[in-house]
Amino acid sequence: MAVVLPPVNQNRPMSGLARALVQAGRLSIDQVEGLNRTASNDNTRFIDVLISSGHVNALNLAVFCAETFGYPLVDLSALNLSLLPAKAIDPKLMESQSVLALSKRGNKIYVAISDPTNTQALDQIKFHTELMVEPIIVEHPALLKEIQKHSKSAEQSLTDMIGDSEEINFVEEDSSSADSSAAANDVDDTPVVRFLQKMLTDAINMGASDLHFEPFEKFYRIRFRVDGVLRDMAQPPLSIKEKLASRIKVLSKLDISERRVPQDGRMRLIISKTRAIDFRVSTLPTLFGEKIVMRILDATQAQMGIDALGYDADQKAILMEAIQRPYGMVLVTGPTGSGKTVSLYTCLNILNQPSINISTAEDPVEINLPGVNQVSINDRTGLTFPVALKAFLRQDPDIIMVGEIRDLETADISIKAAQTGHMVFSTLHTNDAPSTLTRLMNMGVAPFNIASSVILITAQRLARRLCTCKQLVSIPDETLLDAGFIEDDLDGTWKPYKPLGCERCNGSGYKGRVGIYQIMPITEELERIILAHGTALEIEAKAKQEGVRTLRESGLIKVKQGLTSLEEVLSCTNI
Repeated sequence: MAVVLPPVNQNRPMSGLARALVQAGRLSIDQVEGLNRTASNDNTRFIDVLISSGHVNALNLAVFCAETFGYPLVDLSALNLSLLPAKAIDPKLMESQSVLALSKRGNKIYVAISDPTNTQALDQIKFHTELMVEPIIVEHPALLKEIQKHSKSAEQSLTDMIGDSEEINFVEEDSSSADSSAAANDVDDTPVVRFLQKMLTDAINMGASDLHFEPFEKFYRIRFRVDGVLRDMAQPPLSIKEKLASRIKVLSKLDISERRVPQDGRMRLIISKTRAIDFRVSTLPTLFGEKIVMRILDATQAQMGIDALGYDADQKAILMEAIQRPYGMVLVTGPTGSGKTVSLYTCLNILNQPSINISTAEDPVEINLPGVNQVSINDRTGLTFPVALKAFLRQDPDIIMVGEIRDLETADISIKAAQTGHMVFSTLHTNDAPSTLTRLMNMGVAPFNIASSVILITAQRLARRLCTCKQLVSIPDETLLDAGFIEDDLDGTWKPYKPLGCERCNGSGYKGRVGIYQIMPITEELERIILAHGTALEIEAKAKQEGVRTLRESGLIKVKQGLTSLEEVLSCTNI
């Protein structure tokens, strides 16, 4: 016969487990009322107070739940807990609801639980995993111990990675924002915060250009791009992927609740009174979570000076003469990651004087240059390259920099600006200097406009610079000749080097990068070929007659100088 329970004076309703114990005669109404009041005062769960009070033995309670609610009973100590898919359930949900994933089979997930009346936990697991939930009864203390072990395992793993290094105090730009502070509190997990700070600091100290945070099904990977090559740096616990992503998104002023579409943001870390590092942040939803790539934008790169970029003496003289002209167009070409932006910023830094008005349109602005009016392109708001360029021409400019010429409209406005007394800098994605001219023709730019506006084209690549641990290597003459050297080069006055590897370069044999350039000024002879709709091959042949070196030839000079290896030049000039 069903037991009719009298009303109980308590701060919150009686739990399903308490009701079942009363109906079975295991507890009295007074006992339940007292336990429930204690749980309410301690802000904990009924089952925690029930076990700690000693009213019911943990094993007896587990047996009671299995028999009463018809669920299987399992002894956690009999399982190989290292094989459990504990990460199948969000760590926060696992801790807050005291649940643990035991197995996944097909569209079902088997979950260890000590209170089967906690339907809220089962519903949340079903919602987050999109699987059918099958409860398995286990002893409550054993369950809590295993959950705590998993939580500590992730935290200890991060602590080991962080080591005993001192706390790093990053100052976030606009950190005074109330919204930012509130959001930061939601993901203020000290191990995760310190781990992210260590990754950012390590990347800056190693001279990395990008950080990749990549979630996969069974592991989480962090890679740095150093000297153009990605390197594995860390594999933190998979359970921190959401906390880490949320922390990065808070710093970058992104929506931490939006995980279905890509987002772009920016953050600034002030390392000292004289140095600040900007990060361009991009998130991408993948199969197993959000992949985040952070591009390091160090303003000091634009202030290195043109000598540090690797131009040969004759190339530097031609470039400096071109950028000092009062009007015309200088184009920098090369693939993504070849250093075009740094080259342009270096030129702008040279020209940045109080008497010069410089405006740039970039997508997005990568490095902040004081004294230069920089506009970040935003297609969604209608601020496109053509719109920005038209506005520039009404702003009394002397020098205009266009981040990239992508279409005919941008090319036409840029060329008209160069023809009407302005110096214009821009970039194009082409393999070498001669093909840049034919690319403009293919975009629809009239040959006479190209011939009358473009004054110089530079194509470039970045080759890894040999570390000081480099070692002399003997390479057969036939191999050197096949690579592009001529007989006169093999005069015995120089020897090639190969990478060796040491602690300074982390065993790679390379430290830093050096530019390889093809500098092609537009001469009268080249203008005639352009006006005659000449091909890239005709332009290249004429440029070679005039002494313009190819990228390969410029790279071989760097080999003779001992700056890089032959293998590196062959790989980055293989066009």
